[in-house]
Order: sequence, then structure tokens, then C-alpha cells
Amino acid sequence: MSNKKILSALCYFSVFFFPLLLPFVIYFVSEELEVKYHAKRSLISHFVPVVILICGVIIFSFSMLTVEKRMMTIVNGSFDFWSIAPFLFTLIYSLLFIVIIIWNVFQGVKVLK
Repeated sequence: MSNKKILSALCYFSVFFFPLLLPFVIYFVSEELEVKYHAKRSLISHFVPVVILICGVIIFSFSMLTVEKRMMTIVNGSFDFWSIAPFLFTLIYSLLFIVIIIWNVFQGVKVLK
């Protein structure tokens, strides 16, 4: 097995350890175009959950800032989107994170074959 394949697969498998750091370092250290290609793809796939998590923090913050208003709408029996937004985000984020882990493992195994 060549070093190119091992480094490329390590970029994808790094989702379990050093998710952003290892592909970033390999991208700038390696001179092989194939390794750089896989490092960039894995870096993007590792960066997507971080961006979505930042959006989630904003959603949670906005949800917490409007907690008094939401409590009044719950008492009145009306529906407010911001009352379920944190739970909806947590569900979507969890599913997306599982899909990204599966995709990275699949790509890592595919590179090794």
C-alpha cells in the first residue's frame, strides 16, 4: 500500500481524532496532488458540522432570549416556532453528523482499496 493512499485515508478517518487539524496539516505538508485533493475534501466534510453548530448556537441564543414571550404563548395555547427550534436543530444536527461520519468512513475505505 502506498503512502498516498494511507495519507488520503487518514484524512477521512481523522473524523474520529483531530477532525480539522490533521487534514489541514496534510494539505499543506503533502506535495502529492491526489493527497491534497482528499485532504481538501475531508477538511470540507469536517468543517460542515462546525458551521452548522455555529448556526445552532445562534438559534439556541435567540430561543433563550425570547423565553419570556414563548412562555406566554404556551400559556395561551398558541404555537411558536422558537419553542421547538432547539429540539428540531438537535435532531437535524445529530442526523447530519452521523451521515458525515459514515461518509468519511466510506471514503476512507474506498481510498484504501
